[in-house]
Amino acid sequence: MTPRAFTVAIDGPAAAGKGTIARAVAGHFGFAHLDTGLLYRAVGALTLDGADPIEAARALDPRALEDGRLRTAEVAQAASRVAVIPEVRAALLDFQRSFARRPGGAVLDGRDICTVIYPGAEAQLFVTASAEVRAERRWKELRDKGDDRTLAEVLADVRARDARDSEREAAPLRPADGAMLLDTSKMSIDEAVAAAIAHVAAKGGAPRA
Repeated sequence: MTPRAFTVAIDGPAAAGKGTIARAVAGHFGFAHLDTGLLYRAVGALTLDGADPIEAARALDPRALEDGRLRTAEVAQAASRVAVIPEVRAALLDFQRSFARRPGGAVLDGRDICTVIYPGAEAQLFVTASAEVRAERRWKELRDKGDDRTLAEVLADVRARDARDSEREAAPLRPADGAMLLDTSKMSIDEAVAAAIAHVAAKGGAPRA
């Protein structure tokens, strides 16, 4: 018997914890996981190399998702810039929708999974936190990697990215109607993961046998 499809869609701004939560949910239920932001980061990285963003998106090789630069702040900013281009979003749409309905269950996290990529997802969450909390998380990550930017500079970057993501014409960042709002500002990782798992289970998600 082919395993049934079950989609968990998780949206939210940068550094809210959605990636950590998505990976934990996928691991708990045995679902496949896709960080859709990596698709945009891969395109962003290619544009830093001089590629046209639309052509880069249309010809994106899955191996580009393994680029070691994808987690850098420079690529994150490039990803945010290319993500406002409608033709880039359209080029990456089919891949994401196909992944969402793969047999055995899937967890996708990004900016517009619930609102655009797969509004029919059985479980939908919007993970957020205050800009100050998210900036401090990101600043600590960067500091541990040797980045010497100040907390104030990182906060400015977070707010600028929030503005681009929420004000863009193509698929602006916003909670979907009916999505569970999970504010992690004052939650531990374990608490946030437990709340997300409980929500998915309540929507009919079950660990793979």
